[in-house]
Amino acid sequence: MLLYNTYTRQKEEFVPIDENAVKMYVCGPTVYSHIHIGNARPVIFFDVVHRYFNYQGYDVQYVSNITDVDDKIINRAIEEGVTEAEISQKYLDFFLECNAALNTLPVTARPKVTDNIEEIIAFIDDLVKKEVAYAVDGDVYFRIDKIKEYGRLSGKVIDELEVGARISENTQKENPLDFTLWKRTEKGITWESPWGKGRPGWHTECVVMIEEEFKGKIDIHGGGSDLQFPHHENEIAQSIGCSGHNLANYWMHVGRLGLGKEKMSKSIGNVINVQDLLKNVDANAFRLFMLSVHYRMPIDYTEDIMKSTAREWDKIKQASNQLFRKLDVDDAFHIQFQPLSHLESIMSRFNAALDDDFNTANAMTELFNLVKEINKLLRSKADNAQLKYAYMTLQNMMYILGFDLPSKRLSNQERELLQGWETARQEKDFAKADELRGKLVELGVL
Repeated sequence: MLLYNTYTRQKEEFVPIDENAVKMYVCGPTVYSHIHIGNARPVIFFDVVHRYFNYQGYDVQYVSNITDVDDKIINRAIEEGVTEAEISQKYLDFFLECNAALNTLPVTARPKVTDNIEEIIAFIDDLVKKEVAYAVDGDVYFRIDKIKEYGRLSGKVIDELEVGARISENTQKENPLDFTLWKRTEKGITWESPWGKGRPGWHTECVVMIEEEFKGKIDIHGGGSDLQFPHHENEIAQSIGCSGHNLANYWMHVGRLGLGKEKMSKSIGNVINVQDLLKNVDANAFRLFMLSVHYRMPIDYTEDIMKSTAREWDKIKQASNQLFRKLDVDDAFHIQFQPLSHLESIMSRFNAALDDDFNTANAMTELFNLVKEINKLLRSKADNAQLKYAYMTLQNMMYILGFDLPSKRLSNQERELLQGWETARQEKDFAKADELRGKLVELGVL
């Protein structure tokens, strides 16, 4: 398997730290608002990564944090006249509901910042003692010029960085690019620390939670491409300053999702919330849209593209349902399958696509090739042993890509009615066929 490593800017063979195990951390949400479809792209992609490693037999430890203390949470709490804890829990619940609606697998752990404050304070104190951080009037800053690798992940050149939109100028800092580890404040929720009352900086939280969950360097650290700088760059700096390593062997970043070629941003209000989208769009079709482009490439959402993708999903769903129903009517799920070489080739190419830096776009091509072959098998009235193999192949692809098509087995009564309906149609007894079809519609079978 090859992964594109943002840190080295090249594809590298994936070699886990521990054999047959994967340690993966993905930056989770700051829970102050509803999850929008741009936020959902990393959620869906890294769910596929999780699933594929599972499929390949790895023991996956997948951790994704929850940032439940932040200026945005505090401001939202003030606006709504409630506590920060109520705001963060409210929007965390929305986030988890959307994850379930998008059929993502449960992660191993979702640590919260507020549950790791003591560890964060101890970590910052250690950086101060090692003189890679310094305190000024209750604030603590990290000395970026202590880290010669600073800028390697993002490709930023320190000498060319200017104090600007992402970095606020502060005359207390030794270097205007030094970033905050501990913020002195009286506003909102605060904690006591050796430097006074305040709360941690965003960039420190993930480093500490990775150490708490994994106890050392991990295989994969992921997130959106917008996190490369400064968030992930600053995580690496702190890890090098404290432990001498860059936190992860492979850094993976998902491209942005735009709304009609404009950047999707909560701050300017041009967002589509996942909950609102899923009222009108099948979650499977939305997944298909998200995975139709390579994860490192940007993708633009429009209603027309989504409608087109929904039609493509209907083709997959129809083939799957017809195949399932045929095997179910014939009570053939228990029989021995018969391998088909051309389907084996399709699955092999599907796996090869994912082994090449999770190229879901190419994998999707093979899914549609499989759907075409299933339709051919159904039309040619292939025997059930071959159809079962096709069904097993389809189920493997559906699991890996995270599509969810719950299928309910027929009762004996429903099976007899369906068989009778098929017989009546073949014998051109249309009156009886219509009568049986009506009963099947009432039962929800047709």
